[in-house]
Amino acid sequence: MESLSKRAQEMGLPMTIEMAKKARELSATGKNVISLSLGEPDFDTPDFIKEAAAQAMVENYTHYMPVPGFLDVRESIAAKFKRDNGIDYTADQIVISTGAKQSLLNIFLALVNPGEEVIIPAPYWVSYMDQAKYCGAEVKVLSTTMEGGFKITADQLEKAITPKSKVLIFSSPNNPCGAIYSKEDLAAIAAVVAKHPNLYIISDEIYELLNYGEVKHVSIASFPEVYNQTITVNGLSKGFAMTGWRVGYIGAPSWIAKACTKFQSNFTSGTNSIAQRACKTAVEADTSSVNYMIEKFASRREKMVGWIKEVPGFELETPPGAFYVFPRITSLLGKKFNGQVLKNSLDVSMYLLEEGLVSTVPGDAFGLPGYIRFSYAAAEAELEEAVKRVKVAVSNLED
Repeated sequence: MESLSKRAQEMGLPMTIEMAKKARELSATGKNVISLSLGEPDFDTPDFIKEAAAQAMVENYTHYMPVPGFLDVRESIAAKFKRDNGIDYTADQIVISTGAKQSLLNIFLALVNPGEEVIIPAPYWVSYMDQAKYCGAEVKVLSTTMEGGFKITADQLEKAITPKSKVLIFSSPNNPCGAIYSKEDLAAIAAVVAKHPNLYIISDEIYELLNYGEVKHVSIASFPEVYNQTITVNGLSKGFAMTGWRVGYIGAPSWIAKACTKFQSNFTSGTNSIAQRACKTAVEADTSSVNYMIEKFASRREKMVGWIKEVPGFELETPPGAFYVFPRITSLLGKKFNGQVLKNSLDVSMYLLEEGLVSTVPGDAFGLPGYIRFSYAAAEAELEEAVKRVKVAVSNLED
């Protein structure tokens, strides 16, 4: 008889993974499915980074490593934070983990007690919710709108804070919508958080390099008033096309970094030694070394936005960052296909998958119903064909 733990029963698969799985299953039946559901660059890791990994093997970096990461790699990450983000961290404030996802869980485990509040603006990355709940948090979701740039306001945050509030977590650039908080936005949020010394910010900046120039990337930890209340999370998956290497890292007050190291020492020990050597090369590189990817994504963004706007019932503003578009599709709700009513964005995503053979992710998964996410981390011809299929599928709906 199966007897899973309560935590195993309560935790679901992230919808991004679930939709990709459904797309693969449909493809296995012989259908030509275009998958735009996963957030993975369609580029290979740059050669200079792969060469650093190969050299690390020659130099026998094949043994156990310090749990928070090699000292020289942490020093390079600290230098990157100073160079790119204007944040002063020392090596003992850096922890390298097996992907930014592990970094996030380490932080939640280090900070959140059962019953304390975690504030999450929606739309949010899918794992924030499950990780917070795993730690026993009470989650408070703050909704945003396309008209408001998918960003919370300082006033909205102030009204949400209670004596139980422990963590505010957000990503900028944002997954799934590409929103970026400006310096002015962050200054206003920092002023609010600074008034609440028991509230901590987790700033997820994994899409930092996926910025198309309209809004300058700023790290909230660079504001002195919240430096000691902020944990900055970043990694190599998105900007350097290193999803499979599984390297994420944090910069944090040293007492938080020590707590994260304690959890990591019991769960996984240190991150893969070869991947860490590659990480050092990546973070030391001039970011212009990956401009060719950014330029390609920028071109796709322009075209994808134009194509999506031509789909009846889809509303969209141009996202300033990441590699997603997140159109509002509420005008499609209530429409029918073969007698079946599309009641929510999950229904719309499933309809587009089954009838249009295009895999997307519903906004419900990101805490904001009425939207769906398309990744444009795919070849331009695939993107164009995908939107053509979506347009046909939408035209087949009945009132």
